[in-house]
Amino acid sequence: MAREQPRRARALPGEGRSRAVPAPSRSRSGAAPARGNARPARRGDRPAHADPVRRAVCDVLLAVASRDAYANLLLPAVLRERGITGRDAALATELCYGTLRGQGTYDAILGVCSDRRVDRMDPPVREVLRMGVHQLLATRIAAHAAVATSVDVAKDLAGPRPAGFVNAVLRRVATRDLDAWLTVVAPDRQADPRGYLAVRHSYPGWIVDAFAEALGERPGDGLAETAAALAAGNVAPKVTLCALPGRCDPAELATSPGCEPARLSPFGAYVTQGDPAAISAVSEHRATVQDEASQLAALALTRAELAGPDGLWLDMCAGPGGKASLLAGLAAGRGARLLASDAREHRARLVRDALTPPRPAPRPASTGTLVADGTAPAWRPAVFDRVLVDAPCSGLGSLRRRPESRWRRSPAGVTGLARLQRTLLDAAVDSVRPGGVIAYVTCSPHVAETRDVVAGLLRDRQDVEVLDAPALLPEMTGLSGAEPFGKFAQFWPHRHGTDAIFLAVIRRLA
Repeated sequence: MAREQPRRARALPGEGRSRAVPAPSRSRSGAAPARGNARPARRGDRPAHADPVRRAVCDVLLAVASRDAYANLLLPAVLRERGITGRDAALATELCYGTLRGQGTYDAILGVCSDRRVDRMDPPVREVLRMGVHQLLATRIAAHAAVATSVDVAKDLAGPRPAGFVNAVLRRVATRDLDAWLTVVAPDRQADPRGYLAVRHSYPGWIVDAFAEALGERPGDGLAETAAALAAGNVAPKVTLCALPGRCDPAELATSPGCEPARLSPFGAYVTQGDPAAISAVSEHRATVQDEASQLAALALTRAELAGPDGLWLDMCAGPGGKASLLAGLAAGRGARLLASDAREHRARLVRDALTPPRPAPRPASTGTLVADGTAPAWRPAVFDRVLVDAPCSGLGSLRRRPESRWRRSPAGVTGLARLQRTLLDAAVDSVRPGGVIAYVTCSPHVAETRDVVAGLLRDRQDVEVLDAPALLPEMTGLSGAEPFGKFAQFWPHRHGTDAIFLAVIRRLA
């Protein structure tokens, strides 16, 4: 295809007109339609100019912004549909997740480089600009290529006039690197450490506050560890696998091609290269993708000592079934049974599938699934020996995997979740027998969802006590919080390389 002629760019106020960077030659195959939909191109669409990788990324970004799609679910589907594989798929993943992670920082920079407010921009133009800024400031893609490919996507999505605007803005962004732009758009760190960290690491200010409170830091302290936690939340996590007891030997998984032993979990392995689905233990449903902190939280529940019977366990909010699969294997190894429940039918179905071993082996009689609301239990009270409450939460502990969540959550939403979490925890206490134990787990470090929920339980009920959760995981360091919260366990990405998962282990008293 012949190289396009340079286009005239619309200048920003105070700048002269300049030539756009010419777009490099590329195939038109695989270009996608406009407005973030994953439909195939139809007759009557604009002729495709854009690189199919970047076009796919922008379609996903638009879907995330306009209809609350989840990037971790939509992006793989779009890549498969459009035949984007190998290095192109890796580039698409980096551009998509990197743009979502850096959105706050990039919007601050765009606010300086454009005469339009970011929230007033046409959505396709806004998402193209965000992706362009990410390419310019956070990748090794050459500036001329970052600008040219962004202009091509803008032309496909919005037409030539908006493409000229994109060209002008990105050329202005390209005049500085990221550190130089931060000196322009971020508050002074000494005067406003919270504001600085919010812009520097691309988080809403309330999440900076929440992390600082969970870590026991105040703005006057400098928020050094808070900064480390925020930075770690922007690093793409390793893919971690879990060998399911009774189905897969951890040594087999750890020595599979493209794997190495995990550092923390005795069931874990890291995927170092290749597609996890190509690993035989994964494709045969003998191992599953699961963060190490999730594995260890389930393991801690099984390590708590019991007096009396230990034959019936409950996973009360089991969907989609990751922890339930691990618990089922551990329960079967002790001759115990596991009931896995979820309030939503489709999630309970996922749990049932997760608990079903590969054919021809039948599902073990030691497991069962149930569609039931944990806030109104369908089972008799005080019958279980161990109960896991992996409560619905804000997901602030898994922002490495779902970076768009930071822009969707709000303090008001956390408050509503905390009420649900407390109700579920009360129901779990009622479901366990005296002497039995409960593990309360959230994938969030926010104190309203973690220690405040447990503290409220201890305040209002006289039939519970908190066990020392960090002591149940002696192979781990840095789990305990400052007193009086030393018996709670809090995982952190910057300390442990895991999601920021909270764990409290509670015993019901007679």
